[in-house]
Amino acid sequence: MDSFTELVLDQMRGVPALTWRRMFGGHGFYSGGLFFAVVWDDRLFLKTGEAERAAYQARGMGPFTYEGGALTSLWEVPAEVLEDADELTAWATRAVAAARAAKLRTARPPRPPRPRGERPPRDRG
Repeated sequence: MDSFTELVLDQMRGVPALTWRRMFGGHGFYSGGLFFAVVWDDRLFLKTGEAERAAYQARGMGPFTYEGGALTSLWEVPAEVLEDADELTAWATRAVAAARAAKLRTARPPRPPRPRGERPPRDRG
């Protein structure tokens, strides 16, 4: 693990159930199994919802970009936030909430249980 990722892990030690893993040449961060952040090219990007984006834009930050596109659900964290563990933890907590909300929006409704009883006969012809 590189020193920047170690710094991020140390600064976000207040995030509950924090784990990480290598992904696509960077590192993905999870809280309780929810993906909420990525370190890529010595920059930290947090998951955002519509309400949080204004705080990133107000500080001149932009979304995660890659060759050929952008992920507008992940926005770069300003350096001054990264340097303050308490503030970063607050931003990360909002990112976890945004990840949870996104998961709920895209979750499929549970299937209704199949009725118990006889199965229809199979056509064996």
